Amino acid sequence: MIETKTFSPNGCNSFAIQAYRLVFGRILPQSLFRDKIPAEVDRKAVKGRFDLEIVSHCWGYANMLTYQLSSFVNYPPTKLNLTVTVFYAEEDTKTKATLDFFSQITMPNITWNFHPLSKGKLFRRGIGRNMAARSTEADWIWFTDCDIIFHENCLDSLADSLQGEKGSLFFPKEEKITEMLKDDDPLLSNDAQPQVIDIETENFSLYERGKSRDKARGPFQIVHGDVARAIGYCEKLSIFQTESDRWRKTYEDTAFRWLLGTDGEPKHIDGVFHIHHVTKGRYTENSRLSKVRSNIRLSQK
Repeated sequence: MIETKTFSPNGCNSFAIQAYRLVFGRILPQSLFRDKIPAEVDRKAVKGRFDLEIVSHCWGYANMLTYQLSSFVNYPPTKLNLTVTVFYAEEDTKTKATLDFFSQITMPNITWNFHPLSKGKLFRRGIGRNMAARSTEADWIWFTDCDIIFHENCLDSLADSLQGEKGSLFFPKEEKITEMLKDDDPLLSNDAQPQVIDIETENFSLYERGKSRDKARGPFQIVHGDVARAIGYCEKLSIFQTESDRWRKTYEDTAFRWLLGTDGEPKHIDGVFHIHHVTKGRYTENSRLSKVRSNIRLSQK
């Protein structure tokens, strides 16, 4: 995989991100911060079988990653070739054990691509996503999170919906989601051994929360391969290529859509499930701030 340029951690980076979000990202043109996007007419339009790469990061979420990787084993694609890329850190022994387990499973049409990073690079998700975008050989690349499950007919319905498409960004029109789960919920058990497991779909309901899915979000960004290879993932915004000492809020996802100049187009895709959980990986365990943030998330159910 291509090793892209990154920057050492610095205490001013968080302030620079807020300055970008509140000021500079509103007044400066996107073209200053990315390479040229290939014209739609010049992009490859695939008809028939194509290559898809799904990219996720995992730190401390081996329990949820198990459900995601299991979904590929339980419901492998028949209409596309899938590369499953997961970025992780060697220090996360549970995640490493999970990846070691699945790497021994051979499935038709699936290639496992588990890539270790230093914690500093892993904790800034834009770094891994940029590496994947610049390196991918796939026709389409789906940037996701490890709490997303690709259930029955998900990948084959995606293959059907992208036939002949040249658009830069798509996202699932709908998803099924759990209630906001606390850490002691059986679904989030973190002491289980690596295994192939399935979900009980009746525990999920159609996402509503008073609004429709009208744009792509961090775990639901399906990008044309020609576009991803051309511009990377916020590569020229150094604030999102700066390493971190802890998991950071993913402002780069909004920046990426700003660089593309689109919030994406919806596609009908079956079997997209989301494990909705209180505790975020970027929260410091048992800290006062983590408790406040978790309570806020519970109030948003």
